[in-house]
Amino acid sequence: MLKRILGALAALMLAAPMALAEIGEDGLHKADWMRDTFKDLSEDLDEANAEGKRLMLIFEQRGCIYCKQMHEEVFPRPEIASYIEENYFVVQMNLFGDVEVTDFDGDTRTEKQMARKWGIMFTPTILFLPEEVGDDATAPQAAVAMMPGAFKGGTTLDMLTWVREKLYDAEGEDAEFQRYHARKIEERAAQK
Repeated sequence: MLKRILGALAALMLAAPMALAEIGEDGLHKADWMRDTFKDLSEDLDEANAEGKRLMLIFEQRGCIYCKQMHEEVFPRPEIASYIEENYFVVQMNLFGDVEVTDFDGDTRTEKQMARKWGIMFTPTILFLPEEVGDDATAPQAAVAMMPGAFKGGTTLDMLTWVREKLYDAEGEDAEFQRYHARKIEERAAQK
């Protein structure tokens, strides 16, 4: 009996997610893998490249139930948290924030003005940037993928992997995220 209880406790500890993100003064979740930058996207891209990581912008807002879901159920999963930390340079944006952001094209606006310019209406919205962006492009124009809304862990991990592995440039079905994701779902189901 004691052996079963100890086994169950060990299983729970291994399955438990990493520590949840704290809430900052702005009301947004603050994960350990988020970067505090001057929000000059060209500089952020250079820093991401120097670390061998991909630049990821995430728009959130205070009180967003879907942001909360991502930060409490998806991002803390060990395989997702470690994948983000190892492969992404994440800059958080506040949909209604007043911090200045400098776009790749040199345009400087507050976060809320930039969200409006870029057409960001939902939170969370994640933009994934390539390693090189011209100085005449905006972030959404340059983005290789955009993930609007909250998704479950499998979809999120598949998107993170698809972008990191540059499958959007691949030949064949993997170039389309939906087909890549469908194949990954089948692979996971077959492993059960």
